[in-house]
This record gives sequence, structure tokens and C-alpha cells, in this order.
Amino acid sequence: MTEIPLYRWSARALADGIAAREISAAEVMRAHLDRIADVEHDVAAFVSMVPEAEAMAMADAADRAVAAGEPLGPLHGLPTGVKDLIDVAGLPTSHGSAAYLDAAPATSDSVLAENLRRAGALIIGKTNTPEVGLGTLTFNPVRGVCRNPWDLSRHAGGSSGGAGAALAAGMLPIADGSDSGGSIRYPASFCNIVGLRPTPGTVPTGRLGNGWDPHGVLGPMARDSADVALILSGISGLDRRAPLSWVPDAAVFSEVAPLPVEQICLGWSPDVGGLPIDPEVRQALSRAREQLEAAGVEIIDLEPDLAGADECWQAIEMFGFGTDGSARFAEGRTGFRDDYLRNVAEGRALTADQYAAALAQRTQIFRRTAEVLTKVDAVIYPATPVAAPAAELEWVPEVDGVVFDRYFLWQRAACRLTVTGHPVLATPAGFTSGGLPVGMQLLGPSRGDARLLAIGMAVEAVLGHVGRVPTAIPA
Repeated sequence: MTEIPLYRWSARALADGIAAREISAAEVMRAHLDRIADVEHDVAAFVSMVPEAEAMAMADAADRAVAAGEPLGPLHGLPTGVKDLIDVAGLPTSHGSAAYLDAAPATSDSVLAENLRRAGALIIGKTNTPEVGLGTLTFNPVRGVCRNPWDLSRHAGGSSGGAGAALAAGMLPIADGSDSGGSIRYPASFCNIVGLRPTPGTVPTGRLGNGWDPHGVLGPMARDSADVALILSGISGLDRRAPLSWVPDAAVFSEVAPLPVEQICLGWSPDVGGLPIDPEVRQALSRAREQLEAAGVEIIDLEPDLAGADECWQAIEMFGFGTDGSARFAEGRTGFRDDYLRNVAEGRALTADQYAAALAQRTQIFRRTAEVLTKVDAVIYPATPVAAPAAELEWVPEVDGVVFDRYFLWQRAACRLTVTGHPVLATPAGFTSGGLPVGMQLLGPSRGDARLLAIGMAVEAVLGHVGRVPTAIPA
């Protein structure tokens, strides 16, 4: 392993090495800070960072804790960044928006940042995101376009695009994202990394407003499912501030191991209920299916009933923007992009009957999905309908002959699964003929996140795509 640069080690190997004093947290921090200095100007994964001296001081303190024999968290000594929608004490939260260019540094940590620090992670910056997390491509007036390390002329995805790009580029070993319409899953797919939209409540949040809402969740991102499980062991659990939190013992995630392939039965949906999918994406997924079946995985053709999911997702998502916008406007914020203002207006125009109908529909979709998952361990879907699009696009306007006139319509491969309320793992499935990553979604039973990760680890071992190094930046 010594011939591989530290910034390409797995998070588990780094954490184990630091704990065993085989490497130091200072060495790990130095390697990642140097890597950021080398490639960040091309990628734009970070919005802000702590001063270098502060980052190295955190690493030195982590090493002193190891030397003193103090109890160590599972993420001890690992540098990370927090998505720039979430507060970190000492750093501004810009929300990717011109409306927050004057944001002062946060005075306290979010629940997520608290848990990261408690687990031993060293927060060194805020990762790039589109305005208030709008859409699955990352561009904004604060930091510009977040570019894909596999092809710098293309998007890294969004809204957790900075996290995805930083992981793929070797700038971070672990990261976090948030997801209501694919914001973890799209950058994972575009950047050949792994992201989990977990069961709601798996990762506690101190969100304002409706803390019982399962629509938007926080989740882990890394370069493979083993490292995703490691992050979960540090940031999941019960929290009195988070009414949906449900994990009694986060250590269960540190014990996840690959499920034997002969024990796995997967459903197969080629197009998430009839959505347009680019032929190259279909071909990459078909090759992945052939590999999995050849390895002994049983795969069954099925199409879970997602009827009504599009209307349901749109009503719930827009309602959230309506309440969100009211709060931001009350603060006197201005300068938002037109898509955001349109969402806010649509959300505020929803009637109580429309919103109640969407909630009832979501319940039915959850139950139909749960029934399907009594027959298989998980269902495979395409993660995105296309590979990473050109960096100048604000959304993908056409897929396989179907034209879209609004930013979220091409996201429905992810949005439909959000409405199911079940955990979804995005993991590498293959590459296009031009060398761009293609991902798959694995949807598993509610609160079965650990087993879903065990399946992900097995799938990744068969397909062999995790850990591949991007070709558009220095290795």
C-alpha cells in the first residue's frame, strides 16, 4: 500500500493506519491539502476552507489523542468537507447563492458537523453545491461550475457535486451529501463513487421546520460501500433532536461485510417505470447484469409500481420550497435564480387538499415498494438517464428523444425512488464508450441499510469499477 499515495488510500485503511500509529493524521492531512492545491483550481469542489495552519493543528491534535491512548471514533483523523448547505462553526454557509454572499461564519455546528467531529473527522472546508441545493448539477455565482474529474468539460453532478468531485479527485477520503431528488445519487453516478440515500432518520438532522419529513435526507459518500458504511458508523444513531432517528447502535455499520453472491437475489428495472434512458447507459447496465449473473447473482425482471410518483414528488418538493422561501424572504434575502423563485411560488400555491393527496400517495407507494422487496433483496435501477452532461448546461434538456422544459424533469430516475421512502445505494455500474462513468441504484428494504451496503460491497467486488482513478486530472 505504501506505493499508493495517501490521498488514494481507502478511508478504512487511513483510519486503521492512524489508530495503529503506522501513519499519522498529520501525514494524511498534508497529503490531502497538497492534493487540493494541485487539482482544486480545475475542479472547484470547495467553496471555503479553514486556514492550512488550523487544518494541520487539528491533525496534530488527532495524533496526540492516539499517542495518549484516548478512545478514538471510527473517523479519527480523516479530513472531510461538509456540503455548503449545512452549518460548520467558523465557516460561512453560502447556500451556493448570491443571496448569501455576505454570510458571516456560522457560530455553531449543525448536528451533522457535531457528529462528524465526535467520530473524529477533521472538517477542513465546505463543498460546492448549486443554489440552495436546486437540481442535480452544481453551478452557482459563488464558486462557479463544479467539474468532473473524469472529464473537465462536464458536470460532476449535484447537488452534492463538490463532495462527489472531491472524492473522485482524491481531495477527500469521506464526504457527506443531502438528497431529496438524487443529490447524492447523481454525483455518485457521474463521478464513479458510491453514495447512499439512507432510510430517513438514519443520519440525524437538526433541520428546522418539519423534523418528521422523510423527503430530504442526509447521507454518506465515499469511494466504495465499505467506506460508506464506515462513515455511517460515525454519523448515524439516535438523537433527541431528530424525531425520525432510529439507529440504536451505529456500530452495526462498522461490521458490514460483503454478502456472498450466491445468496443475493435482485430485481431488475431497466428504466424506472418507463423513463427515457440513453442507449449508452442501457448498454453499460446490461453489461453489468451479465457480469453479476455470471458471478452467481440471481436477477429477476420486475417493474415495481411507481404510478403517481412524479406528481407526488413534485408536490412535496415544491411545498418544501414554498416554506423555505417564506423563511428566506422574511430575512430580506434577494438575488435568487428564477428556478428557485418559480418553485417557491408553486409551493405556496398548493392547496391543503393537494398536499394531503401527495402524502397519501407517498404512503401507498411506500407500501407497494415494501411488498416488492419481500420477493428480492434489492432492485437495480439506472442511477441517471445519461452520463455526465456538458458543463455549460443548467439541466439536461433531452434524453433519447424526450424533451424536458424544467430542471427537475430529467431527475426522475432518482425522484421516483425518493417517494418510496426506502434506502437507495448508488454505486458504479460501468463506463460509456467514451470513458464516462455510469451508475446503478440499488433500492432495498426500509431500515435495511446495513444489508444494502453488504450487497453493494458484493456487487462492487464483482464489477470491479470502484477505486478506478479519473483520467482528466493528474493521478
